[in-house]
Amino acid sequence: MFMLVSASALWLAFRGFTRVRRNIFLGKDTIVSGDAGQRWRNTLLIALGQQKMFKNWIPAVLHLFIYVAFVVTQIELLEIAVDGISGSHRFFAPYLGNFYTFVISFIEILSLLALVATIAFIARRNILKISRFQKPELKGFPFQDANFILLGEIILIVGIFCMNGGDKALQLRNLEHYHPTGAFAISSWLGPALFGNLNTEVLIRVERFGWWLHILTVFGFLIYLPYSKHLHILLAFPNTWYARLNANGEMNNMPEIQKEVRIMMGLDQPDAPAGTELPEFGANDVFSLSWINLLQAYSCTECGRCTAACPANITGKKLSPRKIMMDVRDRAEEVGRNLDSGKFTRENHQDGKTLFDYITPEEIHACTTCNACVEACPVLINPLDIILQLRRHEILTQSAGPAEWLPMFNAIENNGAAWAMSAERDAWKNE
Repeated sequence: MFMLVSASALWLAFRGFTRVRRNIFLGKDTIVSGDAGQRWRNTLLIALGQQKMFKNWIPAVLHLFIYVAFVVTQIELLEIAVDGISGSHRFFAPYLGNFYTFVISFIEILSLLALVATIAFIARRNILKISRFQKPELKGFPFQDANFILLGEIILIVGIFCMNGGDKALQLRNLEHYHPTGAFAISSWLGPALFGNLNTEVLIRVERFGWWLHILTVFGFLIYLPYSKHLHILLAFPNTWYARLNANGEMNNMPEIQKEVRIMMGLDQPDAPAGTELPEFGANDVFSLSWINLLQAYSCTECGRCTAACPANITGKKLSPRKIMMDVRDRAEEVGRNLDSGKFTRENHQDGKTLFDYITPEEIHACTTCNACVEACPVLINPLDIILQLRRHEILTQSAGPAEWLPMFNAIENNGAAWAMSAERDAWKNE
């Protein structure tokens, strides 16, 4: 039964993760360069070490409880898998002795801390109503998604203590299958206190209930993960590896524009005949973003630190960097569904929509390119890069943009300065 359930869950999860991978690689290819050592440092310190989380201590410590509990509990999960396949009970206990008792006790303490943190996070979202969790983009499923996972955390912890507590109560009855494993930190007293008066048959069912509850919740989480913001548990690692290493204030130049400027300055010669169709600048859909941009969209934790730090959002503008990342992910999901329907192909995908159906010009115009959102992100996501690409497409390809910007563009083109002047900008040198 365990192997059948496991195979089914892993197959469904594999399909979900395959879909996410396909959607990420809808983006165009990009060259990844830079110091590999720095990329490893980013991955170890920021993704694994949670370094940037600690700019806000209270949620950072609470998150650390859940994160460490999640990582260390995989040891017990491994034993559950071995027991499920082999039919054994606490397979590692006879081989590890007192160290086994220490490990399970450590897991129980972490689970209790994780329970405290989970309750605190539920309260922050639903009772205290922290402002960054009340933004318009979190209405509906995104808000429910966080609560689903927090509820799942509680169910996991209930499963652990039912399993361990029932097991300890059964060990006291000297049953052959439930051999002694030492005194666990919490369940050694909690188990007998809660379940000690139950008859043996019911007690075995309690222990088995906890065992199955834990593993089924894990399988449910694994299947659900590709559809949840908690995909960042996995994608934070490649995302920090592929994050740009340039200084935050440095913007990427467009080779086509650089070429034109060099031709205007006499530094290059035209290499295309007159009348050649101009390339499209920037990005207007997931196909014209890079796959790294889409990886970042799927890595977004929806924590809202970027939006909370954004001066445009603080002053009441519509721009929310978190919403930008969520919109890119939603558009990638929509394109993926279109491809799955068989009505479109990647080479011929014309559904009449673009990213501008999700992200309004008002949002991208409000960005001041201050990089506050980039600095605030705990997993090195760069919403500004996507905003700039959308803005470049609007202005350079669509010849659109805010009316108050157009005189500045004309002045730069005609006078080489942002202000309209009656004299050449460098006329002063001739006086």
